[in-house]
Amino acid sequence: MEAQKLRKVEQKPRVFVISDISNEPDDAESLVRFLLYSNEFDVRGLVACTSTWMPRVTHCDDMEKVVRAYGQVVDNLNAHVHPDNTYQPAKYYLDMIKSGPQCYGKEALAADAALSEGTSMLLQRLDESEEPLWVLFWGGTNTLAQALQYAKQTRSDAENTRLRAKLRVYTISDQDDTSMWIRTKFPDIFYISSIHGWNRYGLATWTGIAGETHYGFDAGGPDSTKISKDWIKRHIQIGPLGAAYPDFMFIPEGDTPTFLYLIQNGLGSPEHPDWGSWGGRYMKTDIGGASNHYSDVPDHVVGQDGRKHASNQATIWRWRDAYQNDFAARMQWSLHKDFAKCNHAPIVVVNDSTLGPEPLHIEAEVESEVVLDASKSYDPDAGDELTFNWMHYKDCSATQWSVDQEVPDILVTDISRVADGQRARSVVRVKMPGPEKCAVERFSGKAQEKGMIMHLVLSVTDNGKPALTTYKRVVVQLTNPELKGGRDRAVDSIAEVVHANG
Repeated sequence: MEAQKLRKVEQKPRVFVISDISNEPDDAESLVRFLLYSNEFDVRGLVACTSTWMPRVTHCDDMEKVVRAYGQVVDNLNAHVHPDNTYQPAKYYLDMIKSGPQCYGKEALAADAALSEGTSMLLQRLDESEEPLWVLFWGGTNTLAQALQYAKQTRSDAENTRLRAKLRVYTISDQDDTSMWIRTKFPDIFYISSIHGWNRYGLATWTGIAGETHYGFDAGGPDSTKISKDWIKRHIQIGPLGAAYPDFMFIPEGDTPTFLYLIQNGLGSPEHPDWGSWGGRYMKTDIGGASNHYSDVPDHVVGQDGRKHASNQATIWRWRDAYQNDFAARMQWSLHKDFAKCNHAPIVVVNDSTLGPEPLHIEAEVESEVVLDASKSYDPDAGDELTFNWMHYKDCSATQWSVDQEVPDILVTDISRVADGQRARSVVRVKMPGPEKCAVERFSGKAQEKGMIMHLVLSVTDNGKPALTTYKRVVVQLTNPELKGGRDRAVDSIAEVVHANG
């Protein structure tokens, strides 16, 4: 297989990881997986921090242990990726491991608190580029708090506004007392975080990664097979890098959703938290725009028990089979330099779209039909067959809990010419809904020229071992140029809307 035909990331997100590694095993676990995906990131910092669970010390040394294990397999890993997306040598990461403040929370904001090395590096990374910097918090947030306070004291208001505009924060809940301080003092910062009672993590979105047996949510929904200690031992704790992946204590890899959110596999779009990704789905908590904080929303998912489950955790666990298989495949890459011994993800093309992960944006008139052709998709591994699955991701279009009541169905019909060699469901006809359900203003009843935005997600999965999945999201802006479907009267309440719509 030509390496040029492998999956390629054109623009790597700039990423800065801050971790309370060694407070429990899961940070080291997440760092192992993070390094397996580091070829798709522009990693700008690895900082050890404190948290409510480890308030006085940081452990750069334990970060170094994981990175040194990665260094033993990096040559093997580079045999399996596009030449424009190669893995960095271990030294590159070792040189950027620094410590954040070695104190708890707001103690780092005291007048006599020294600026930590991690804080200084964070400021440097923000200054070096106008591109966004994704700061991923696996522990406390006082490294960022200290940086923001120092910048406010030493820079102009305009400079601070420009600096904060570059920040993209994703935190694993609040793990010290600076998180709320940051959101209150600087509400303009793009900030993803689950909000719940202090330390009540079972209510957080990120626990969907692997938390149902520990926290007891969505019983019967997620399949727990691929987060079991037995599965992890057989598929992850193998080889030099796998040896650095410790047994989990509470749940495995609670911090991993922060960077799963950034993986460019065609599913997510980082600037749109409400679209959903392997790292979950979030929406703004303040529709007025005063705050740029994104928090929990539900997805409605049919679980392994055949019942529909609605929860914020489901925005992650619904993708578990794919993200765990992908992890296991990359761990196999770490063992073998021979390309043929490992599996690699399919490449998806829809209607002559790019080969990359970018969504396909189209406009479609209400009641019209659109053909979506993914027949040019291919797999880089000789002999692998592909299966195609189209999903109307209705949750992304909903503005409230009752998704099926608000968002009309899209009819997807397979029109693939299987007899001519096309694969089943590789070409589909999509029937758009009528205007009365998707292009009428809720209370006035007036027809709108632009209606709902619909999301179709194509999953293309190979039959390799393990089976790997790549996505293409089709974002459909519905239009209603003839202003059809309006009601003859306005209403004053949502109850009247429901009655008027039948």
